[in-house]
Amino acid sequence: MKPKVLIVEDETAVVTLLRYNLEHQGFEVEAVSDGEEALVAIEENPPDLVLLDWMLPQLSGIEVCRQLRRKPATKQLPIILLTARGEEADTVRGLESGADDYVTKPFSPAELTARVHALLRRSRPALSDEALRVADLQMDLAAHRVYRNEREIKLGPTEYRLLRHFMEHPGRVFSREQLLDAVWGRDVYVELRTVDVHIRRLRKALNEGGDSDVIRTVRSAGYALEVSN
Repeated sequence: MKPKVLIVEDETAVVTLLRYNLEHQGFEVEAVSDGEEALVAIEENPPDLVLLDWMLPQLSGIEVCRQLRRKPATKQLPIILLTARGEEADTVRGLESGADDYVTKPFSPAELTARVHALLRRSRPALSDEALRVADLQMDLAAHRVYRNEREIKLGPTEYRLLRHFMEHPGRVFSREQLLDAVWGRDVYVELRTVDVHIRRLRKALNEGGDSDVIRTVRSAGYALEVSN
């Protein structure tokens, strides 16, 4: 059975773009255009994931998210917030309302569908297969193998965990502290420069075949996995 995504968005062009890309990836798609209609649709025919626009007529995406989180039946429903608001305070507000992830408009369709796959893997593993795919990278989770354009990439355990974390959150920038917590663990003391060492090793392995560098360094912020459209 195909996983079902509910799009809650009042811009027709955005709905068309999302529907095309999600259906191409094998999802069943339903769309509604306002917050109140979304609550009814979710209650009548629960989706596996909701793509929820922040600015909606009748009822805002933030309020829809809060209402869904208050109900036992939808407390764990995966929600990705779509927003034109890029300020950190707005992002925090969106996540505090209960959203699992956020994507800022304008967005890359490839990044968005990758985030949908990643969130479903974490929340509903039965809906996804045993592989991560982002751009020309593929990670076989069962066999612990990584490929780029059919070429197998040999990685150490730490580089493998780093890449997996990036592939589960494509396009998102992580600070060194965030990477330490996610990959090494919160209770393990590791110096910040250790992250840079393993990033260099990961880069070297990924680029060995002359491919472009997909690990982006963001000055004074951290690192991200670059995603092409």
